[in-house]
Amino acid sequence: MTLFDAIAARPRLAALLGAMCIAFSGIFYRESGASPATATVFRCLYGLPILVAVAAWEQRRFGPLPRAAWGLAIVAGAFFASDLLFWHHAIEQVGAGLATVLGNMQILVVAVVAWLVLAERPTTRTLAAVPIVLAGAVLISGLVGQGAYGANPGLGVIFGGITAVSYAGYLLVIRHGGRDLRRPAGPVAIATASTMAIGAIVGAVTGDLSLVPAWPEHGWLVAYGVTSQSIGYLLISLSLPRLPAVLTSMILLSQPVVTVGLSIALLGEAPSAAQLLGVAFVIGGIAFATLPLGRLRSAARSAAGGRAATG
Repeated sequence: MTLFDAIAARPRLAALLGAMCIAFSGIFYRESGASPATATVFRCLYGLPILVAVAAWEQRRFGPLPRAAWGLAIVAGAFFASDLLFWHHAIEQVGAGLATVLGNMQILVVAVVAWLVLAERPTTRTLAAVPIVLAGAVLISGLVGQGAYGANPGLGVIFGGITAVSYAGYLLVIRHGGRDLRRPAGPVAIATASTMAIGAIVGAVTGDLSLVPAWPEHGWLVAYGVTSQSIGYLLISLSLPRLPAVLTSMILLSQPVVTVGLSIALLGEAPSAAQLLGVAFVIGGIAFATLPLGRLRSAARSAAGGRAATG
């Protein structure tokens, strides 16, 4: 049985495992103690072997990628380098949990950019969710309430916002260049190599790059690259197109929620009450914009009717 066959047989399990792999990203970064550029480079370095191996298998089975797909994947890698670098800086300022929540604002950024650039008008619920999510970002920044967690939560929110915009750019470009759902690993592998190169250049210029991270902290970078950059993204990209839209949205939203819980339990992060309310605003706003509420209500009514009929 091939990887495709295994995921086709259990796409829900594969997607959940992928989301949980990515949920540990911020935890692994914090535990590594690496600088933002160093973690960016080594995340990609250790994620590449698996991606390249799967991409080579895809090429043998389906043929080489078009030249245009290569160019778009390289551009996507530039966006992803910005995403990782600013996300790592956001973690330093506001913690892994809150920074991950802020990065997930990309869902609304994608909708707005698609509206402005591709003339794809967002839904009314998406537009209504924007002020809710922005209010959540203000709460996370520490401007409201006392005892905000983080070295500089306001700066962390700015970095988190740049993270969201950068990740939105990555998703829009990589989706445009990787429309062939049979071989998602090829474009991701090329983008990962591009990200690593740009991260190395930025780190060398800024003096933020260490080519010899210390052990055992280096082990966290290995876990970071293997789980987050390769296994997690592969499982998600292969399984989500095979799942209903409702389940897809729920699985994607589970990742930042789990990361917040893990950061509190494993890293001792302690967001204030106002910041946790901001998390609820951001996650709730994204859920309001993305979850097909009509289908959920219909499914709930059908389930209730089924129980009544069998009762």
